[in-house]
Amino acid sequence: MRLPAVAGSFYPRDPDTLRRALAACFEAPRGPGRLPTGQADPVAPQSLLAGVVPHAGYLYSGPVAAHFFARLSQGPLPPQVLLLGVDHHGASSHLSVCDADWETPLGRVRTDREVVSLLTRGLARADMAAHAQEHSLEVELPFLQFVYGKTPLSVVGVQVPFQSFPTLHRWGQGLREALGDRNLLYLASSDLSHYLPRREARRADARALEALVTLSAADLYRRVEEEGISMCGVAPVTVLLSALEGTPAKAEVLSYQDSADAEPMDRVVGYASVAIRRPTPGA
Repeated sequence: MRLPAVAGSFYPRDPDTLRRALAACFEAPRGPGRLPTGQADPVAPQSLLAGVVPHAGYLYSGPVAAHFFARLSQGPLPPQVLLLGVDHHGASSHLSVCDADWETPLGRVRTDREVVSLLTRGLARADMAAHAQEHSLEVELPFLQFVYGKTPLSVVGVQVPFQSFPTLHRWGQGLREALGDRNLLYLASSDLSHYLPRREARRADARALEALVTLSAADLYRRVEEEGISMCGVAPVTVLLSALEGTPAKAEVLSYQDSADAEPMDRVVGYASVAIRRPTPGA
């Protein structure tokens, strides 16, 4: 088991308190304003291919993340989620896959060993140590558990270190080749600019999001690098966009906020939820 590393700090450790905190993220004015209905049409196709969600403490980014998870709940839930996270600790120089199940205060989340096996045939390495203290994937799991309820769910957590664009692009292409046409959701975890005055942060974040919604991995990476935008998850998002390259898709920013929306502060961290979906027929 990969045991919780940030329960009690980024989100509550007590299961009942955690459920209430998750519900509050959905119901808050900063969130979608409603709980997931659980009434999706089981026959209709799921329109979401992928998403980008923040990973700060729930007080700050939870309502922003809830916008994406509310959208996810509106369609049939894909049985597998590929989570792409940040290597905040510099734990590795390679794609690191968690090959154990995950434990959260809400219970166990199963890791799909078949997908792990596919990814560790030359593309990634199974590396539990790299995942041991990293929060960027862990904080997304209770949201998935809350939305999925009793619907079967398996995940594969992949930690993405910062590397050159050619390396990240190659990793994204490798993911797509390894996973083929599996019915899964790609979910990248990233905050945006860090600890800037609010006006500067919003200007920088607008530039990053403008590139992200074009779905061009190269443009996003170049803009973040050249303009010094402190988007911590540019590596996993670059891998995500590289994996989707050539796939008909459209991106939509569901919510953008910063930490000063949660409580007054002079320097802020930016957060966004982005949904990447199949285009509507005829659009």
